[in-house]
Amino acid sequence: MARITVKIDDNLEKQVRIKIAHMGGKKGNLAKAVEEGLMLWLLDKAQEIT
Repeated sequence: MARITVKIDDNLEKQVRIKIAHMGGKKGNLAKAVEEGLMLWLLDKAQEIT
């Protein structure tokens, strides 16, 4: 597992944490949300190239 440290907008962070809390707020949910977001971003960027 790799570790990446990033700074994000305070409002975005608040929205993400609220959404995760509404989904049960289990350990690892934030990491899963970030992974999913990064995967979607990579897929989007791959489509821009082709």
